[in-house]
Order: sequence, then structure tokens, then C-alpha cells
Amino acid sequence: MRLAVRRLLAGLPGAGPVLVACSGGPDSLALAAATVFVAPRLGRPAGLVTVDHGLQPGSADRAAAVADWARAAGFDPVEVVAVRVAGRPGGPEAAARTARYEALVAAARRHDAAGVLLGHTRDDQAETVLLALARGSGPRGLSGMPERRELDGVPLLRPLLDVARCDTRAACAALGLAAWTDPHNTDPAYARARVRAEALPALVDALGPGVVANLARTARLLAADVAALDTLSAAALDDVRDAGGGLSVAALAALPAAVRTRVLHAWARELGAAPADLSHRHVAALDALVTDWRGQGPAHLPGGLPVRRHAGRLVHGGAPA
Repeated sequence: MRLAVRRLLAGLPGAGPVLVACSGGPDSLALAAATVFVAPRLGRPAGLVTVDHGLQPGSADRAAAVADWARAAGFDPVEVVAVRVAGRPGGPEAAARTARYEALVAAARRHDAAGVLLGHTRDDQAETVLLALARGSGPRGLSGMPERRELDGVPLLRPLLDVARCDTRAACAALGLAAWTDPHNTDPAYARARVRAEALPALVDALGPGVVANLARTARLLAADVAALDTLSAAALDDVRDAGGGLSVAALAALPAAVRTRVLHAWARELGAAPADLSHRHVAALDALVTDWRGQGPAHLPGGLPVRRHAGRLVHGGAPA
């Protein structure tokens, strides 16, 4: 685990601290212990943020206990951030995740942090791939969680995506750390908990223990493919765009389907379609204006944004074709 943290921190730019997001569970607690060992040896301060979602009795006391441990372990800064989950859009898992990431980004900005470290493991990655398969996701969904990404300008880093969950528990045991087990992780009301307790163990029984690593490897391979396609698509969008901001139908039709649909997706976002609401069916409707043109009316994007085919172009609004 220390090697995994060292590898990710070694090339991190900037002189600010790294912040570990720590719930007190075994994964994030083991990550925190590894980070507070490694970061100072690389000349970088290590801080810790624990988010109290307020969803369970005693959550504030648990967050305070994590903060006390962190201060004793040598973390600086240490913060407990209470968030409000109720009233946010989406299900309880999505609402809690949104609130948590908002709090982590805000903490990183307060402390001019070089990045926030998250404790997702190889097992979490395998679960993410299975959930994406169940939703019928494309390559982007199946590429799972990235090792590095930016959220509102703050780098989010996942050093443990090649580390098994059993190793984080072994690390806590070796260091004498008492980890807290979140009951939500075993609550069958949550899809991820069902995958963790039933679906993934059934696959391991049927296909062998290597299935977890293989699912995580699939995510890593697909992530590389998605990144390459995104680079091609960004260049293609510039090529097919005309001076009026519309897109050339002939130029779009000449693109491979995998690139064309990404171009249309990116353009729809430029027009103002909310990413969370922009689905496969919206992009398919745009694509039909290019590849299955029968004189149909406009495709409607989220937010009531019409896109028409007119005079060999895709345009936002405009006159009927």
C-alpha cells in the first residue's frame, strides 16, 4: 500500500499538502496510514478530511474519533466537515456522494491542496464495472473509476485501484487500527451492497478468484481506449464545426460511429444540455439526423434545446429543413 501511494504521489505537481478522505472504514483508514508514512518522506505534508453525512446515529462522534486519530498520527491539517444530504437530487447514494465530493473539493481549496486521495480498491472497481454492465453502459461507464481526475480543478487520486480489499483489512490489522464498518455497505437496499454481498461472490465461485482482478483490468484497458477516442473526438469536433456554430452533416457522416457520437455528445453539452440528463437516446436522435435522415423534425435535447438538420448542417433551433 505504501508503494501504491508513493507511486501516485511521486509525480504530483505543486508543493501543497495532500488530503486523505477518510471515513474511518478499513479502506480509507489503511490509505491514511500509508499516506502519513509516505508523504512526509517525499517532502509533502499530509492532511485528512472526514465527512459527516449525518445519516446514522453517532456519526458526529465517529467523525470526531477519526479526526482525533489523525491528529495523533501526525496529519495536519485535519478537518471534520458536516454535510446535508436530504433534499438533494437523486437517490440516497448519489446525494451522499455529491455532498461528500463538494465538501472534499472545498476543503482542498481552503488548504491549497495538491490533491485529494480516495480509498477505492480493486474490489470497488470490479463492483463498479458490474453495476455499469447491469445499466447497459458504454465504454465510458465500463472504464470504471479513473486513477486520476479533476473535479472543479481539484485532482482526485485513487492510489489503491490495484490493491485488494483484503489487503486494506490486513494493513489495519497489522497496524492495530480499529476500523469502522459502515452498515450501508451491507444494506441490501443499495445496489452496490447487493453486488458486494451476492453478485461478485457468485462470480468468484463460478469463475475463480481472478475475476475481480480481471474486471478491474478491463476497466483500465477501456479507460485507455476512451481517452484515445476522446482526444480524436475533440479534434473532430473542431473539424466539422462551421463558422456559424453548426456542424457539417457530410463531415459528420464521414466519421467512424464511435467518434461521431462522441462529437455529438460534446456538442450537445456545448449547447447547454446538462451532462447528467444527456442520455444515449438523445445522442441517438442527433445521430439519426445524420445517418438516418428522412425529413424528420428536430431532436430535442435536455432543457428543451431543439437541434434541426438544415441545408446540410445540424443547427440549434433554426428553420425547418
